Parts: sequence; C-alpha cells; structure tokens
Amino acid sequence: MRLEDILFSQGFGTRRVCAGLVQQGHVQIQGQSVTDAGEFFALQGLHVNVQGTDWPYQDKAYVLLHKPTGTECSQKPTTWPSIYTLLPAPLRQRPQKAAVQGVQAVGRLDQDTTGLLLLTDDGQFIHKMSSPKHHVPKVYEVTTKHPITPEMVTTLLTGVVLDDDPRPVKAAACEALGELFLKLTLTEGKYHQVKRMLAAVGNRVEGLHRSQIGALGLGDLAPGQWRWLREEDLALLKPAISP
Repeated sequence: MRLEDILFSQGFGTRRVCAGLVQQGHVQIQGQSVTDAGEFFALQGLHVNVQGTDWPYQDKAYVLLHKPTGTECSQKPTTWPSIYTLLPAPLRQRPQKAAVQGVQAVGRLDQDTTGLLLLTDDGQFIHKMSSPKHHVPKVYEVTTKHPITPEMVTTLLTGVVLDDDPRPVKAAACEALGELFLKLTLTEGKYHQVKRMLAAVGNRVEGLHRSQIGALGLGDLAPGQWRWLREEDLALLKPAISP
C-alpha cells in the first residue's frame, strides 16, 4: 500500500495532510526517514513513526480503555469530558464509511461508572458484542449504600421486574463480597441496569466499576489509560460472541 494511503487509513489526517507529513520528513519507517508519499510498503507487521510517535498498522482498531469517573461515553458530551479525549487523535480520526469518524465505544458506561470499555472501528464486532442473542457476560463491582442481605442476592439471581419491561431481569451471577460490596454478572445491557436492579431490591448503588467483559479483564491498566487489544485478548472474547 502507498505510504500516503497507509497514514490516511490510520487516521493521521486527509490524504493531502498525510502526503505533507511525508514530504516534510515527519515519517520514519524502520528508523529511516521516508519522503516519497507514493512509496509502497507491505502491511504485515508494519510500524510507522509519525512525528516521534510509533504506530503499528492496524486494519481494524481494537482498543481497551480504563474509563475514569466523571467522563461521558459520547462524541458530543453535555456535562462531563468525553472519553474520546483520552485517546490519541489518529484513533478519533480513522476514516469510516459512516458519518462519524474514528473508533466507537462498544456500549456505554454512565459518567460516574468506571472500568473496562472497548472501542473499535469494526462495526461487525460492535454488533456481535452488543447483540442480546450473544449474552456477553459483564462483571460489575458494586458498592452499595445499605448492607447486602442474602435475600437481596437471591432476588437478583431469580429476577427483578424493571419499570420498562414486564419480563424479570436476573443476574447471571451474584456474590456479596462484603457488607456493602457486591460482585454482579449480567448478560444484558439495559439502561442503568445495575442501578435499577439494586433499587428494585431496596438498595442503592454508591459506586460502580466494570472489571470484566467475557474473560477479558483490565489487568494493571490505570484509570484514563488505554492500550491496543492483542490477539490473545480478542481470543478471550471470541467464546462470548461465537455463533
């Protein structure tokens, strides 16, 4: 692929901007400056260095973000800063056929909820991860206002009725880890689901953190940090979204 097209596909700007970056000597490959925007390069294992930033070529971008509190999962936030400001510009500018550019969040977390968030420009991946038929398990760590009773745990496992759905909604797993600390696994993604389920059993969420999606966890990633998903990470998610 031509170097200009490679940079464009990775979100470094319009083709004209990408050509300018190359011609001005801002792009290196394997430690060597390249000034011909039309030069061809093999994509397998390719890394480009643009203005000092090393960037691995990714046909599709898959990213894990540790969402901090006080951020919105929106391109156009209303009150709090957008999670997208935590990502480098190329991830926000990757070209897409849709009107919205860049990677998109796979589902959303409330502004006061922290934890694991996936982002990608792979529409099929987003659909599979979000589809109710796949029942992708998501693990939440919940801090509650009132003590957790055995009856609350039992009710969350057997099902509670939310005001917008007559069908009972139940947790796939639920375990009290302390007087005010609950580990909850859900396979649905309803609006404010954890908070509404806890309210339905007479309690209130004081803190909410998503620690896991499928078999994938955050590891030692700090709040506000992101990283590329590796092949082994994607492999952990495949069982959850396989047909």
